[in-house]
Amino acid sequence: MFEALPVATVRTQVTVPLRFPDGYTTTARVFSFDGLVDGREHLAFGLGDWAGALRRYPSGGPAPLVRPHSECLTGDVFGSQRCDCGPQLREAVERITGAGGFLLYLRQEGRGIGLYPKLDAYALQDAGLDTYEANRALGHGEDERDYRAAAQMLAVLGVEQLALLSSNPEKAEQLGRLGVTVTEMVPTGVFLSPANADYLAAKASRAATRVADAPALN
Repeated sequence: MFEALPVATVRTQVTVPLRFPDGYTTTARVFSFDGLVDGREHLAFGLGDWAGALRRYPSGGPAPLVRPHSECLTGDVFGSQRCDCGPQLREAVERITGAGGFLLYLRQEGRGIGLYPKLDAYALQDAGLDTYEANRALGHGEDERDYRAAAQMLAVLGVEQLALLSSNPEKAEQLGRLGVTVTEMVPTGVFLSPANADYLAAKASRAATRVADAPALN
């Protein structure tokens, strides 16, 4: 049984030219929504030939490439080296533009705990905890994100099946429980720096555990 969700609607869609600090440019069709279950201002960016990808898949073409990307002010906007969020966002935009699909920009700062608590967690990491231990020490879950709003967004955009641009099996599990078929997982790149080595090691260890426990994709 899939979790039943209210039907969301597209509030506005506009075309926005994008330019990244390294000079990469593309154009996105940006969608906002009404009726999302968490009330947050999530966005969908249609990139490349996203409309063609939706048309071709039922006839045997590849599924649209989709990345749910959680907001990270420090990484996405200010280029923080403590995480890999900014490089992942940049990579995702280019790869999705090439394949045709959507980037879902989800307002889930700090894996869902918020910006100020994320900075509190950074302070605990400086004292020796890893990113997940720091969340627990603050009374939060290791990862408080859920993807119900993402599933609503995909439904109104007409995406029933997708190739998931992510190395996080929990995203695939949650979307599957919400009725979204993940045809394959497309791993993201590894963006290592001296400042984020411990963070990436903690993510890799947790992901390996999740993969070992996860059911196979059908």
